[in-house]
Amino acid sequence: MMKEGKLLQVSQVKLPIGYTAEDVRKACIRKLKINEKELISYETKKKSVDARKKEDIHYSLSVVVSLTDKAYNRILSARKPMQDVSVYNEEKLEIKRILNDKSKNRPIIIGSGPAGLFCAYVLAVAGLKPLIIEQGQDVEKRTETVDKFWTTGELSETTNVQFGEGGAGTFSDGKLNTMVKDPFKRIPFVLEAFVKFGADPEILYINKPHIGTDVLKNVLINMRKEIISLGGEYRFETKFTGFEEKNGQIKHIVLNNEEILPCDEVILALGHSARDTFELLFSKGIIMTPKPFAVGVRVEHPQEMISKYQYGKMYDRLPPADYKVTSTGVEGRGVYSFCMCPGGYVVNSSSEKGGTLINGMSYHNRDSENANSAIVVAVSPSDFGADDALAGVRYQRELEKKTFRLAGGAIPVQLLGDFIENKTSTGFGLINTESKGKTAFANISDILPEYITQSIIIGMEDFGRKIKGFDREDVVMLGVESRTSSPLRIVRDNDTFESNIRGIYPIGEGAGYAGGITSAAVDGVKAAEKIIEKRL
Repeated sequence: MMKEGKLLQVSQVKLPIGYTAEDVRKACIRKLKINEKELISYETKKKSVDARKKEDIHYSLSVVVSLTDKAYNRILSARKPMQDVSVYNEEKLEIKRILNDKSKNRPIIIGSGPAGLFCAYVLAVAGLKPLIIEQGQDVEKRTETVDKFWTTGELSETTNVQFGEGGAGTFSDGKLNTMVKDPFKRIPFVLEAFVKFGADPEILYINKPHIGTDVLKNVLINMRKEIISLGGEYRFETKFTGFEEKNGQIKHIVLNNEEILPCDEVILALGHSARDTFELLFSKGIIMTPKPFAVGVRVEHPQEMISKYQYGKMYDRLPPADYKVTSTGVEGRGVYSFCMCPGGYVVNSSSEKGGTLINGMSYHNRDSENANSAIVVAVSPSDFGADDALAGVRYQRELEKKTFRLAGGAIPVQLLGDFIENKTSTGFGLINTESKGKTAFANISDILPEYITQSIIIGMEDFGRKIKGFDREDVVMLGVESRTSSPLRIVRDNDTFESNIRGIYPIGEGAGYAGGITSAAVDGVKAAEKIIEKRL
């Protein structure tokens, strides 16, 4: 907590690996050219590893300092402005409270992933007592169900890695970095909420924050308790199966094909895998369009190899390193790494019987032997014959069915050298797999279209020129990574967030408006703000 004083932000504060709190204090004093008594307190706002020069790897911090009036005024009145120093004005997102809500119906949210969760949280804080409908189980039961699937192969189509409390992000790395630019302080609001409910405070300032699947589960439980304490309600293992509208306005929804709930607003926070719900919405005239996504495989490398490449001799004194690589495949297609998981696991993420797909996951400590990342190839609507909005769903589903048949429901595994030679592997090299779910050796190129197979080969060879060992023959490949993002977008009004039927609000990744936990959560906050403004 910052002590009272005048605030400045100091950027580019250089500190050695293994620095202490005292090192930060002294570095700020030196940079500001003040004496010790003039620095009242400080707080780190950003922290990143600067590894551009292997012989000089260090941390770079942005620090907010609280100064005496005398020091503050002296710095700002200097003839020559001090480099990397600026006035700090902290603004927080304010949630409006509704004290006398006249609506008979509370907002209903379908889905409890990041978009639905944060929409519900903001609505609950505002006093609107939302109802959250989730087809899957709560996170405690869900964890047991998913663990059982990974062990036995027994799949539940309503509770799995995709569906259940927290959405697909629950069984992921829990990455929180985002490319979204939001000047209204929604991103800090989301991160501060995660910390309030149990995440490590470092996510507020590190350059590439992540929670980890183990910590995220506790955060979900604590947020659920808070929402309920504010008058919200969760209904797990309850499926949204229909709705009715009148004169272009939502009137009620149907649950489990029998229960009717009147509503004025229903928020569709579906996630990118809610295919049966997409089909329902399409059949009921909700306007949607196909959109591009990407398809490919996951690759595993020794984490030590990646960290040594990024950090050199300092690798064992720093957190597990990540990477981001891009290239160009056949027909000019983008080939790139996606959802890279340092010290992570490749997990069977299937949600439909007869289909297999994978994703990456890691715990907070990121302490497995391997780094993994998807290597994916851009796919456009022209590739799957986009004669309707659901064409991308059919394209994904066909790949997943082929994957299931190829490996009998297990995750197909192949060494990169054999993938290039188009033959099934017979064993691992020096790299073993770190995965959750049964695996079986298979020829993954039998699953993929030729343009994806060849693009991956071109990309891996290119990445090997950038990162030594990236394209070694015993790199472990696993298939298939088919759900990098939603294959469609549910059209909504830019101002109201409503679909072509008033009162229906499509949000988050499943609706095509986000990509990842933080951007989905921010979209949920925005939707809640729209509903609050409507009810004021």
